[in-house]
Amino acid sequence: MHDIVFLDRATLAPGVRVRRPSFAHRWTEYERTEASQVAERLAGATIAIDNKVPLRREVIEHLPDLRLVAIAATGTDCVDKDCCRERGIVVCNVRGYAVRTVAEHVFALILALRRSLIAYRDDVREGRWQAARQFCFHDHPIRELHGAALGIIGEGALGQGVAALGRAFGMQVMFAAHKGKQGLGPLYTPFEEVLETADVISLHCPLVTETKAMLGLPEFRRMKRRPILVNAARGGIVVEEDLERALDEGLLAGAAFDVATPEPPAADSTIMRLAARPDFILTPHIAWASLEAQQALVDQLIDSLERFAQGTPVNVVQGAF
Repeated sequence: MHDIVFLDRATLAPGVRVRRPSFAHRWTEYERTEASQVAERLAGATIAIDNKVPLRREVIEHLPDLRLVAIAATGTDCVDKDCCRERGIVVCNVRGYAVRTVAEHVFALILALRRSLIAYRDDVREGRWQAARQFCFHDHPIRELHGAALGIIGEGALGQGVAALGRAFGMQVMFAAHKGKQGLGPLYTPFEEVLETADVISLHCPLVTETKAMLGLPEFRRMKRRPILVNAARGGIVVEEDLERALDEGLLAGAAFDVATPEPPAADSTIMRLAARPDFILTPHIAWASLEAQQALVDQLIDSLERFAQGTPVNVVQGAF
């Protein structure tokens, strides 16, 4: 019988139904788990379900019964996959569930910035409409998306979903080649060319060694068209201090982030200081979190547990199979 422990159930909305697997098991779930509690809570567990709780080597090496780490997300950077591979522990994730919800959230952010919605909302609250003494006022720029160039960094399912909406708006879509790489084929536009020609740049790449701090002041200085930058990927991809300077210097028309490092960010962090700006929008890592997408995630997650129990694991990221 499998002993299943869900470390951070509260990362899913209360209304999402988590069905129990069909095989014999013992199920334990915690709303949230601190790093210091992981070893104790996973003691004796054969299957760990985890969304964002760090599972590092110093803990994994003391879990001799663990056979599967099932990530309730696509990103697996919270898990030491090398250690899992060495110990024959399978790591699987959930894929393709968030294509529509992330793309919709990204375009909500893009539209809010391109049309200055937050600034106009704040002005209306402060009485600016009455002060204008006419039916409208023009304190902030409004730009259409039709004909604008959309540069996407990350060509996976999420990037493709954003591209589809971009084309529906009449945007010119470019997929950036991987930074520092050449000859990747006709799908890609050189990384530097995307920086120089895009009106909107949207990030959809994983946080790995090659993408950590990928966008900093040198890259912002190449953005000739003062684009909007949207990050619904991972916080560590962008150097936040450099982003603040880029906004101060007018190198960007605005930015919107759904991610930070760490999460939640400290109250006195750079990104929380940015959140007070009129040209920056911060949402709490919820681009993926439509109720429809969360239910699809959970259903796929439990399906993967059942396939593992049958000896045919799916969505394997790293493991013995």
